Amino acid sequence: MSENNFAFVSTSEKPQLPPPQGTTGAIGWVRENLFSSPLNTILTLLSIFAVYSTVPGVVNWAFVDSVWNANSLDECRALTENGACWAVIRERYHQFLFGFYPSELYWRPILAFVLLFLALVPALWDGMPKRGTALMASMAYPFVAFWLIWGGFGLEPVSSTKLGGLLLTMIIGVSGISFSLPIGIVLALSRSSNLPIVKSLAVIFIEFIRGVPLITLLFVAHVLLNYFLPKGVNFDIVLRVVIMVTFFASAYMAEVIRGGLAALPKGQYEAADALGLSYWQSMRLIILPQALKISIPGIVNTFIGLFKDTTLVLIIGLMDPLGLVAPTLADQRWNGIFVELYAFIAFMFFIFCFAMSRYSMYLERKLHTGHR
Repeated sequence: MSENNFAFVSTSEKPQLPPPQGTTGAIGWVRENLFSSPLNTILTLLSIFAVYSTVPGVVNWAFVDSVWNANSLDECRALTENGACWAVIRERYHQFLFGFYPSELYWRPILAFVLLFLALVPALWDGMPKRGTALMASMAYPFVAFWLIWGGFGLEPVSSTKLGGLLLTMIIGVSGISFSLPIGIVLALSRSSNLPIVKSLAVIFIEFIRGVPLITLLFVAHVLLNYFLPKGVNFDIVLRVVIMVTFFASAYMAEVIRGGLAALPKGQYEAADALGLSYWQSMRLIILPQALKISIPGIVNTFIGLFKDTTLVLIIGLMDPLGLVAPTLADQRWNGIFVELYAFIAFMFFIFCFAMSRYSMYLERKLHTGHR
């Protein structure tokens, strides 16, 4: 080898070079997500213009020029012509939250609401110490909540006719969400079963429920169900609605979960068989966890749709938040105010639906094991 030859293979570690300028940090994020192409640049500029055109007006209407202290719509308009009249919410917020529940007993639904979040902690936080014991305690929540809200056994009874507002929405929505998931899993497994009778019953139930509007089922629960009950038997209307809403959501949930089961590679089923697992062991340990992970977006979408569909109960005379708009407008002092009432109701639903959506995204990121 000649003395003038040089080795081009490095024999020592070289220091790392900094990334190209403008590809990291805030500038890099903006370039990648907002101005990555001519089309995205145009859409970003149009979005900025739309925000600039609408947000200042909304902020002025909702906050800057709004009125919180007034006894009527006329007083609000005397104080401001272009601002929101939130005084109606300030005066009637208790009805939108509790309906016609006795004011001296508000502590009971509030306590039930607090206990709901405590009961959800072990279900949503898998790193909780002694989670198994906490889950067993959470299973007692439905009975405790029923006792607190309706009374009995030492508490003053409260009729279902006094339930309304957000309280009624939470009762129907949380009950439907809690029961529709396990029922939907059973229906999905039944529809995928090789047993003809089990599969046929599941198909009939799912297709019938999905083929009928929810409002029709609510009318059945409200009117027709009494004709099939023994004479003198009074079936609580809220319980009837909860049952119908749960059945309705379960049918859609079953199809979402069945899609997750169908999306799994056949090799997962074959692997479970090769391990010598029984049907229920393979479903519990291998198949269902993966199918539910795949189905998370559809499951949460069904939950959100169910929570919003609770507003349909106003058609059968139950006073959910939307149903309380009419009694408010019947008051001559507030007759003519609409936007503030519906904006407040929309905000309440947005809070709960957005929370479910964000938790769904967190769960997807946490369970993500594939490659992007």
